[in-house]
Amino acid sequence: MNASATQKVMLITGGGRGIGAATATLAASQGYAVVINYQSQQGPAQRVADAINAAGGHAVCVQADVSNEAGVMALFAAVDAQFGRIDVLVNNAGVVDKTARVQDMTEARLLRMFTTNTISAFLCCREAVKRMSTALGKGGGAIINVSSAASRLGSANQYVDYAASKGAMDVLTHGLAQEVAAQGIRVNAVRPGLIDTDIHASGGLPNRVNDLAASVPMGRGGSAEEVAQAIVWLASEQASYTTMSMVEVSGGR
Repeated sequence: MNASATQKVMLITGGGRGIGAATATLAASQGYAVVINYQSQQGPAQRVADAINAAGGHAVCVQADVSNEAGVMALFAAVDAQFGRIDVLVNNAGVVDKTARVQDMTEARLLRMFTTNTISAFLCCREAVKRMSTALGKGGGAIINVSSAASRLGSANQYVDYAASKGAMDVLTHGLAQEVAAQGIRVNAVRPGLIDTDIHASGGLPNRVNDLAASVPMGRGGSAEEVAQAIVWLASEQASYTTMSMVEVSGGR
């Protein structure tokens, strides 16, 4: 199914798995044309897009490494060529690393963490604002940053660097929201807590959600779909007076 000229377009970085994939699926079911960005794993991203298209939605996959400026520019050029507009940006791309204390963290680890989790969000926000700002003759839009409850918990003895990179994303959310509020752009963030996705396995803790479920007041981990509900709400007109907000999706933790 082809996107119509009036169909809103949502770009999701790191959209092939986990929270990104759940957001793409939900957004498409609510009428968005969805751009699913992935860095290297085309298979999962394409399966999400194929399922959306088979259900009558419209989704495309775009390979780009958003941890560097050239990749971000290529991604937005592809969106321009395909749709000529962007209405919603979801900064979801992110990584964790193996459990480590700060005293053992290398420069290479820190550079990877902050370029992927933080600099990518700044660069994507920059390009989105240029394409959304009413001051530049555009139609406005919404930016949702996928932060983490780690930004306020600190993740001591696990990955303080990840928590710090998400803390920087929180500050980006607050600052940018104020910069562009009068330009028709709303900027918000979600802070997922213990969510059952494969990001924990990539950090060497595949059972982390089950192991820590008892520490959550609701007594369980969350699902990617539950986080997606918050993201898509923040993107919608139902959240038309909501900006500079942090939505906790953490079961009370």
